[in-house]
Amino acid sequence: MIFRLDERLLFPDPALAEDDGLLAIGGDLCTERLLLAYQSGIFPWYSDDTPIMWYAPHERFVLYPAKLKVSKSMRQVLRSGKFTITTNRCFGDAIEACSAVEREGQDGTWITADMKAAYKKLHAEGHAHSVEVWEQDKLVGGFYGVQVGGVFCGESMFSLVSNASKTALVWLCSSGLYRLIDCQVYTKHLASMGAGMIGREEYMRLLAADGG
Repeated sequence: MIFRLDERLLFPDPALAEDDGLLAIGGDLCTERLLLAYQSGIFPWYSDDTPIMWYAPHERFVLYPAKLKVSKSMRQVLRSGKFTITTNRCFGDAIEACSAVEREGQDGTWITADMKAAYKKLHAEGHAHSVEVWEQDKLVGGFYGVQVGGVFCGESMFSLVSNASKTALVWLCSSGLYRLIDCQVYTKHLASMGAGMIGREEYMRLLAADGG
């Protein structure tokens, strides 16, 4: 059953989501609703020609930092000093770059103008963060996401040169800031680096472990 949200700040039980994870439609992208969503294991994913759609997958694609796999060639890239890493230096540029990336199997971007405005506000209020990768003075990769306690809910990444987004992910896993990275959607790229599936109940336990 797909629920329709109204102006009230509440969501149905995530366990009631459809097989594809779709739980509800409607509502808005105000900061309070977005934070409640992430704290409940729910995230928005839609396009300009649909209403706001809220997902709560029964399985989550996640990465435990301690299980990160770094190839020999990637270790050489990291040692080379080719890239410089910053955090929250240019959140707006990072989200714009993510929205501009052409992705296989996707027609256009799901990072709509409303989404960008909402997450920029989340960032201004200290809840959303970006990791940026620089080659000399050029922004060449990175990602952004939402922090819920010790969990980093990754929203999107981009890479304009080889290994840039991998470098950002290695930095995040090595930072000690998070005990779990929620990758949301399966990709071979992330699976090769150690990400895997866990059940919704386990995900919710980890999400709530420190009152996140």
